[in-house]
Amino acid sequence: MNINIIFCIILIFSINIYCEISDPFEDLNRASFQINETVDSVILKPVAVTYSKTPTPIKYGITNFFRNLKEVDNTVNQLLQGKPKLAVNDLSRFVINSTIGLGGLIDVASNMGLERHDEDFGQTLGVWGIPSGPYLMIPMLGPSSTRDLLSRPISSFLGGTFHMDDSNVRISLTALDAIETRERLLDVESLMSGDKYDFVRDSYSQSREYEIKDGIDIEDDFIDDMDDFLID
Repeated sequence: MNINIIFCIILIFSINIYCEISDPFEDLNRASFQINETVDSVILKPVAVTYSKTPTPIKYGITNFFRNLKEVDNTVNQLLQGKPKLAVNDLSRFVINSTIGLGGLIDVASNMGLERHDEDFGQTLGVWGIPSGPYLMIPMLGPSSTRDLLSRPISSFLGGTFHMDDSNVRISLTALDAIETRERLLDVESLMSGDKYDFVRDSYSQSREYEIKDGIDIEDDFIDDMDDFLID
């Protein structure tokens, strides 16, 4: 799971985006979903609950650290989407937070007025007009689409942990990232209703549509409030 899942759970309650969802592999996807649910209930959620007891300043630092690693991916995809000003913004965030912000632990850039964005190569492909393709539920990774699945290697390559030589450090940071993301979901799980598979599929697809369009033509005070929640 990544930070997008938090946003997609919220968006389904607050906006109505037309998004035709193709799910020809629903039976297989539901089987994968059950596997993920089992792993989550047995391993990931209990660990996330324990992690949630970590002092808030430490959790903020960890969240900021992983967001800072994502800034290179953000910068490259801003350029590929034809948004050079936002690319400069995101690159500046990376430089400032990596230095003054003590390796990204402190989000100094936001306090300087440099807004944080969240871009990936899947969004770039969407901006280029490439359709999402069938919805997919990937074992151990969560919801995706054909387009997003094919884009994962690019975003992984641009991610901060990919180039770390020490495999133990790389694996440890990847695990910590997953736990930190899962902990963020604890407070919004109660919002889920009905068929959980359908809910996750629909909210994920609508969230990706929102991200690709950068929220254009979508105005909702609730989204602004949730932006504050996610940043906090």
